Amino acid sequence: MTDTYRTITNNIGEGYYTEKRSKFLAFAHHVESVDEVKEIVGTYRKKYYDARHVCYAYMLGAERTEFRANDDGEPSSTAGKPILGQINSNELTNLLIVVIRYYGGVNLGTSGLIVAYKTAAADAIAHCEMVERQVEETVTYSFSYPMMNDVMRIVKEMGPRIISQTFDNTCDIKLGIRKSEAEQLRNRLKKLSFK
Repeated sequence: MTDTYRTITNNIGEGYYTEKRSKFLAFAHHVESVDEVKEIVGTYRKKYYDARHVCYAYMLGAERTEFRANDDGEPSSTAGKPILGQINSNELTNLLIVVIRYYGGVNLGTSGLIVAYKTAAADAIAHCEMVERQVEETVTYSFSYPMMNDVMRIVKEMGPRIISQTFDNTCDIKLGIRKSEAEQLRNRLKKLSFK
C-alpha cells in the first residue's frame, strides 16, 4: 500500500498551443473536490465567454479513482480524453486542467484536435511545480490530564500533525499522520490507557 501521491502546488500552470489559427489556452489547477472543479470551470466559462469550447479533465484522490473528462461540444473523446491522458501519464492527482479553444475558422479533424488538446495540457503541466504529498489518516485520542506528558512524548517521537486539542479534566487530541504509521500511533496511545 502506498501512502504518497503526486500533485501540483497551488500555483496555476499555464500552457498554450496554436494550430491553423485556432488557439488553445490551458490552465492546470490543484483541486481537492468536485465542487472546487465546478467553481473553477464556471469561472473560466464566464471569463472566456467568447471562446468556442471550454474543455477539461480532472483526477481526484490518492487512489486516483475519481476522474472525469469533458469535451464541451468537441467531437467525442477529442478533448477531455487527451487532457486526462496527460494527467495519467504524469501520474498526478488532485489536478484539474481546463483548455479553452478559440476557433480559427479551419477544422483540425479528430487527430488534429487530439494533438492540440494533448499538447496544450502537457504545456500547462510543464509549467507546474510537482509535489509529493502523504496520504493522512486521522487519529483521535481521549485521555485524562495526568497522562499529558506521556501523550505529548509519543506525539513528539512520531511527529503527527496536531489538528486540534482540548485540555480539561478529560483531554482530547486529534492527530493527522501518514497512513502507514496510523496503526502504530493508535497502538502506542492505547497502551498508555493501560499503564
